[in-house]
Amino acid sequence: MATKNKKTKLKSLSAGRPPTVKTKRSISSKATRTLIRTHHTLEKQRTKALADGDNVTAEVLKKRIEAQGGLENYQRASLIGQSNDRGGDSSRILMDWLAPLLPALKEQITNGQPTRMLEIGALSVTNACSKSHLFEIERIDLNSQAEGITEQDFMERPLPLDEKEQFDIISLSLVLNYVPDPVGKGEMLLRILKFLKPKKYPEGLAEYLPSVFLVLPAPCVTNSRYMDEKKMEAIMEALGFLLVKKKLSNKLVYYLWRLQAPTTKRSLGFKKEELRSGKTRNNFAIVLR
Repeated sequence: MATKNKKTKLKSLSAGRPPTVKTKRSISSKATRTLIRTHHTLEKQRTKALADGDNVTAEVLKKRIEAQGGLENYQRASLIGQSNDRGGDSSRILMDWLAPLLPALKEQITNGQPTRMLEIGALSVTNACSKSHLFEIERIDLNSQAEGITEQDFMERPLPLDEKEQFDIISLSLVLNYVPDPVGKGEMLLRILKFLKPKKYPEGLAEYLPSVFLVLPAPCVTNSRYMDEKKMEAIMEALGFLLVKKKLSNKLVYYLWRLQAPTTKRSLGFKKEELRSGKTRNNFAIVLR
């Protein structure tokens, strides 16, 4: 029983997440960056302490996370960071990429078959995708910040029973990097395969759908000990994805991956292996077993 429960917690996005507390909404740009950076650091340290069985250190780190506002304050900082005056809202990049599809997307609506989108880690109901009115959007997040966002852990979401419960696009913006451990990141990518529609799309859509819009902090692939662009592409290709679009900025890397066929080449295996050394590297990694 104990082994089973431990496995379930590892798969959950909420594993290791602390309780949240109410905080003030006003926060400066500098404070926003500091809060997000500190929150990520403390979460990683706490996850490591739990993995090492150091419950005392884990509890101390939990208190520190709670003291700075917990998950809710982190989400508010992320939401402010995505506001227009801070140059945020990653979905604007997605809408730019989908511009050639606009006639086909509108036709889907006319035919009564609107393009379905699942937004994991949704923070707002007024982003570019929502304002376009081109999609039937379902939004979920661990800690809902607005009406229209269902409070749900994707790793515990019931699997689709049929194509009607699947999606044409899944948005995974700044979510995968928050999953506490490399194995959990791999499990999330594997689970996404079950939520994408395995169907033939009409001309004009087939080059882009079904797809995953994946956004990560740029250092996850540019400055990680265990991940680089080549390995990221190899992992996604092993899952059956083809890279359609990519944009790298100073802070973020944006991808649009189209699912060709949900094939998991597990015989290849993707372990946590050092690719680059150096004290300034981060530990972002994806393990696909």
